[in-house]
Amino acid sequence: MTELLIAAQMRAIEKAAIEAGQVTGLELMERAGRAVVEAIFEEWPELAKISGRAVVLCGPGNNGGDGFVVARLLKEWGWDVEVFLYGDPDKLPPHAKTNFETWIASDVVHEWDDNGIEDVLDDQEHDLVVDALFGTGMKRSMPDDTERTWHGFVPTVTDTSLKDRRPKYVAVDCPSGLCCDSGVNFGAFPADLTVSFHSPKLGHYLLGDDHFGGGPGLSSKVIVADIGLKLSNASDVVQLVSDPVHSGFHGKWNDRHKYSHGHALILSGGAGKTGAARLAARGALRIGAGLVTLGVPPAAQMEVAAQVTAIMLQRIKGAEGLTNVLQDERLNALCLGPGFGLERARELVPVALAANRATVLDADALTAFADDPSALFAQLHENCVLTPHGGEFARLFPGIAEKLSAPATQGPAYSKVDATREAAKRAGCVILFKGPDTVIAAPNGRCSVNAAVYERAAPWLATAGSGDVLAGFVTGLLARGFAPMQAAETAAWLHVECAHIFGPGLIAEDLPEQLPKAFKQLDI
Repeated sequence: MTELLIAAQMRAIEKAAIEAGQVTGLELMERAGRAVVEAIFEEWPELAKISGRAVVLCGPGNNGGDGFVVARLLKEWGWDVEVFLYGDPDKLPPHAKTNFETWIASDVVHEWDDNGIEDVLDDQEHDLVVDALFGTGMKRSMPDDTERTWHGFVPTVTDTSLKDRRPKYVAVDCPSGLCCDSGVNFGAFPADLTVSFHSPKLGHYLLGDDHFGGGPGLSSKVIVADIGLKLSNASDVVQLVSDPVHSGFHGKWNDRHKYSHGHALILSGGAGKTGAARLAARGALRIGAGLVTLGVPPAAQMEVAAQVTAIMLQRIKGAEGLTNVLQDERLNALCLGPGFGLERARELVPVALAANRATVLDADALTAFADDPSALFAQLHENCVLTPHGGEFARLFPGIAEKLSAPATQGPAYSKVDATREAAKRAGCVILFKGPDTVIAAPNGRCSVNAAVYERAAPWLATAGSGDVLAGFVTGLLARGFAPMQAAETAAWLHVECAHIFGPGLIAEDLPEQLPKAFKQLDI
């Protein structure tokens, strides 16, 4: 998996490398600026063939220093470059000031002047605008004295009517105004390309307040440039689920039988409300559970019997019935919630949790305890996985959800990662907080993001029942013997992969049927 860093972690990695004598700060700045220019010409090869016009906006910190390097390299390439500095040049950090002085030795740096920048843009057709203002250092709303220029740029950068005449907009590390720790928008507008260094930043993958699509919408496309630093390997680093986690375990052994791969029990709701549980059961079976049984109330028995074949059926009326069924210790993974009904959830969830089996709680199994979440938390154990969407999360963790939805006035803003970690610690089990930026956290603070954004965007997953299938995927992997965090990460990745394999027109029933194709692509 790939590390997703916050600004403080990135600064710590750079500082460690400099203090160890591996690189100087000036060398890092040179590598960063060069990486931006290389990324621009790789993304738009036609720009490497012209002597174009560029505006480079430099900020008061090291991001601005990167911008001066970009300006110098573009000029060396033969470009006409206009450089504007926001802030006092005498207060620039040492390495940024060195690159500032290198630039002014041969060309001019314009003071930040809204009218002046607008005049430059109005009077000339530009091919490129480079945003090196604030990068990962944005901790508050955009300064008032950048407001006019910022909003003056918006139509120039985003106006699709200009088509080919519109300049390409490139952000250095993060679009200025994006909180790169949380994905919250403090006044940014979308870039065409974002060039980040060493590792992507957490905010590139979180939707934040969802303005312009949050971090992914504002960053548009992220290229990560290697500038010669080592991975942090810190325990608190968030990981991007960027490959099939623990995929080797999906294969089945030649000398084993069905019970070797687990037996999942998925409980359904009453008559007319069994579809969600059937979707979950199909997902659990397709992902490799040896056996899957649907536990149904008597009124739904005939309905379900007419719909299933390889999935087995067990009549379970109430708490006593579930207690009796769970005497079979081969039932090693449980799923409760999809289409369950609140009354049935209140009755059966405590019985399931008391059995101390690997358990997935979703949908009604979560909402049933909205009036007293602490009553649920007191029963949970470390082999549980909760899979809430935003509404269910807010009902279980109202205080945390309030912090997450509160308008941010300064950064680093409280993020979905912060919220999910806090929720996992409070619940004492793994939380899979669903969304395009699904966040998965364990009570010990381990955290990962499964992001259906950029090239893995899967808008077709916004369809009824897709979350039920995901719950089934997690349950099936738990039955196979996956640890809760591993099961949640792997299920979430495969869920998106199945959507990609099928494509537009997807409905929930299609998802489990794509798993054989996904496994074949993974050579399983």
